[in-house]
Formats: sequence, C-alpha cells, structure tokens
Amino acid sequence: MPKISYKQREGRRQQILEAALACFAEDGFHQTGMADIVKRSGLSHGAVYLYFQSKDDLIEALADDRHRRETVLNSVAQGSGDPIEGLHALVRVYAQWLTDPAGEARRRVGIHGWAEALRNRRVRTSVVEGIDMPRALIVALIERGQHAGLIKRDLSADAIARVLIAIFQGFVLQKCWGEDVDVEACMAAVAGVIEGFRATKSDMKRRTRA
Repeated sequence: MPKISYKQREGRRQQILEAALACFAEDGFHQTGMADIVKRSGLSHGAVYLYFQSKDDLIEALADDRHRRETVLNSVAQGSGDPIEGLHALVRVYAQWLTDPAGEARRRVGIHGWAEALRNRRVRTSVVEGIDMPRALIVALIERGQHAGLIKRDLSADAIARVLIAIFQGFVLQKCWGEDVDVEACMAAVAGVIEGFRATKSDMKRRTRA
C-alpha cells in the first residue's frame, strides 16, 4: 500500500466520518450497515476498515468529534469574569448551534446516540463523557459565582447544571422533530431562568449576618 501523508490520512478519516454521519442521520444506527457507509464514502471496504473496524468505532469517533467542538464552544463561557455573564454567553453559543442548518445531521445523530446509550455500554460511556464536560463547566461557573456572592448559595451547583443541560437537550429534540421553535424567544426565557439564580440584596444580607 503506498504511503500517504498525515493530511491525506486525516482527509480520508473525515470523509468516512462524514459518510457515517449522513447515513446515521438518515436511517439511524440499527438500519445502517458498514456497507452503506462504505458506499456513501466512495472508498473501498479495505480503506474504510483500515480506519474503523465497526459501527461502534464510528459512533464513538463521531461522539469524540462532537465533544471536541463543544469544548471549543464552551470555552466561550470562560472568557467572562462574571460567572452569570459566562452562563449567558453559553446560552448564546448554543442558540447559534441550534439554529445552524449545517448542524442538523449532528443533532439527529446525537439523539440516536442517546437512544443507543440505553443498550450499548460503550456508547453510553461516550455520551455521558460528552455531557459531563459542559456540566463540569457550568458547575465551576456556578460555584465561582456563589463564592463571589453573585449566585444564591442555597442552590446546588450540580442541580443547576443538570437543569440547564436538560433544557438544551429538550430543545434539540424539538428541533429535530421539526417543531417550529422560536429559538430567540426560548433563549430569552432561559436567560430569565439564569437571572433567577442571581443573589438578591436579602441573600447578601443573610450572608453578611452569617
């Protein structure tokens, strides 16, 4: 087999992943076979199996790619000195992602991944890791805000993080179902929820007395 450059290898790997993404988005994991992905990629069976030995390998690689993208997106939240503004920045970034037509296939595959995680331990591990990353980021923002007296201390940082993640997972489902979601109005509602976490003057007085 002739040697190819790193750039060419990565190009082929991405070509296979894009083919798998398209197939999974259209037909789901169980209705898609490796033969479908090979055909969609335009490469030979041998070339595809050189990179990925199974559908599970492809599912995991797609999840890893998504997690890397989300790491970049979530880094936006760390750019603000105000933790609450960091949460608002995170909302704005995810709103852009929800309204990006190019992300439709990835959102659909993400939902298939949630379902597959119920029966496939390997996929579940990857899905949970993908959720743990933004959850840890939100928890860190909340705890920083609580330490600074900006966010109510009687609220669990982990609970807030899980609630916000659940809200966005629900939006992803509604978008993929084809519902006419007014994302801008919904994100304004989420912003209101976040503002509800802000410590009030009475919270600050109780903290001072304590």
